[in-house]
Amino acid sequence: MPWNPQAYEAFADHRMRPAIDLLNRVSLDAPRRVVDLGCGSGGVTLLLAARWPQAAIVALDSSAEMLARARARSAAIEWRQVDLAAWRTAEPFDLVFSNAALHWLTDHATLIPRLADAVAPGGVLAVQMPNNFSAPSHLLMHALALETPYRAHLDSVLRQTPVLDAQSYHALLAPHFGRIDLWSTEYLQVLQGENPVADWTRSTWLGGLLEALPEGLRGPFEAEYRHRVLQAYPKRDDGSTLFPFRRLFVVATTA
Repeated sequence: MPWNPQAYEAFADHRMRPAIDLLNRVSLDAPRRVVDLGCGSGGVTLLLAARWPQAAIVALDSSAEMLARARARSAAIEWRQVDLAAWRTAEPFDLVFSNAALHWLTDHATLIPRLADAVAPGGVLAVQMPNNFSAPSHLLMHALALETPYRAHLDSVLRQTPVLDAQSYHALLAPHFGRIDLWSTEYLQVLQGENPVADWTRSTWLGGLLEALPEGLRGPFEAEYRHRVLQAYPKRDDGSTLFPFRRLFVVATTA
């Protein structure tokens, strides 16, 4: 889908915090080669560059819009537009880092071992994925997508559980890594605006469904979703909205 860097960065503080939490758990001292899978508009990649200024950093994303914003932020990083689902590397990396990207890809049973092969001996695979798909923000979207007339256009693209459970990831990682750190965190995000949860999903998951709909159905679908999600996440007396958001983290180190 086309990405809007400005809409995505409207919640930059909340989106950056999990990336920082993930980065703080990576104990590498001086990686030579670092790859950022799904770098988006480059904010997290800049954190990687600031922590390891001597490292050669490659940042990959499928979105031309996001990469245009990223390239404007730094000329010292190698930005590449690639299909992450098909990405391979001949030379492994000391750090394979991915923040809020892998949940867009399917077949994690194949994906995770492939990413493990991209990690050099003594290196680290560090991943953070949103795992809020059982929350009202996403369940309401999924339920609406199954209603007429939307289902005929969306049934083939729906994925109710894009992220596996932690035990499944441990089983996929264990044959490849000597030390595995897996955890979940639920952030109680305090958002501002008239319907901020709808605005949040509009820049990510909702945007993908709208892109798959014919133009004449996009407006009605979004309007109905915004109505339903506002009932699920009402504004508090002080004008804020509470949006609990769960994320899954992985830091796996090779032997």
